[in-house]
Amino acid sequence: MTLLVIIIILALAFDYINGFHDAANSIATIVATKVLTPFQAVLWAAFFNFVAYFISRYWIGEFKIGNTIAKTVSEDFITLEVILAGIIAAITWNLLTWKLGIPSSSSHTLIGGFMGAALAHAFTVEGADISTVINYSKVVPIILFIFMAPLIGMFVAYIITVLILNLCRKANPSKADKWFKRLQLVSSAFFSLGHGANDAQKVMGIIGAAVIYYHTQIDPMVEYQNAADPFKYFVDHWGWVPITSFLMIGLGTMSGGWKIVKTMGSKITKVTSLEGVAAETAGAITLYTAEHFGIPVSTTHTITGSIIGVGITKRVSAVRWGVTISLLWAWILTIPVSAVIAAILYYIISIF
Repeated sequence: MTLLVIIIILALAFDYINGFHDAANSIATIVATKVLTPFQAVLWAAFFNFVAYFISRYWIGEFKIGNTIAKTVSEDFITLEVILAGIIAAITWNLLTWKLGIPSSSSHTLIGGFMGAALAHAFTVEGADISTVINYSKVVPIILFIFMAPLIGMFVAYIITVLILNLCRKANPSKADKWFKRLQLVSSAFFSLGHGANDAQKVMGIIGAAVIYYHTQIDPMVEYQNAADPFKYFVDHWGWVPITSFLMIGLGTMSGGWKIVKTMGSKITKVTSLEGVAAETAGAITLYTAEHFGIPVSTTHTITGSIIGVGITKRVSAVRWGVTISLLWAWILTIPVSAVIAAILYYIISIF
């Protein structure tokens, strides 16, 4: 039980870190366009991060992304030590990239850590079939969306920006700017809802995997063993976990991540209020689409692609491609590096 408690505490700590690491996703454009001050922006985003719980729970009625995360690894290779190593690896990578101001994916570092630790465990099990460790039906769509999410965000943002420019070409520039600054509050709220719903569920998935393992292997409960969907049973009977997960990501967002805000808000391309509305709306559409299909995506990748999309409408050179390429390398490396860190940590934890 002690190890399970430690995992839950660390998972919620990761959730908090995820919030301030990814705060820039929701607030970078409204800070860059001076619609809100940084303090006002983080309060705005944090509020809607938490509100996302009620939408997922009572409107959508399920937590598809959390369920996907819990099942990325075959249950035969899940142990509390595996989950612990995965979470510590994810926290390590998140803090490192935050320190360097790199907007990497909290989602993918968590998934990479979980898979890396599970693979390390499989190598210690005599006769284990390594090819069955990873649930590819869950993982392949996640990996594809490393590239698809920013591309979808970029395409949708480009289309929205072009439509707005054509519809408003005869508008008074000063009045139009005032309206778009108001609309940015709406678009950033929608994106923050998507961010909360997408990212808080990932921690729920990890905690769920730990609780299900504990009550099927260490302290067996027939309810979990007989449940048609153990994760749904977990959500229904550990109701404080979902709401706490959403609360923690909101609190983390309130703490901000100012280095990443600077990268997202100005280093990729200069953003106007009109472009901020287009980028945030495109990002929100991408997140909601992925959530509908239960695919965990990176809010970082999504909004970055959307910002690039609005930049391209001005001219290709308006995008600082050197910064973008650096971000791309961070995205590609996140899963394998997190997996290696988690594997090493698993072997260290196993010694004790």
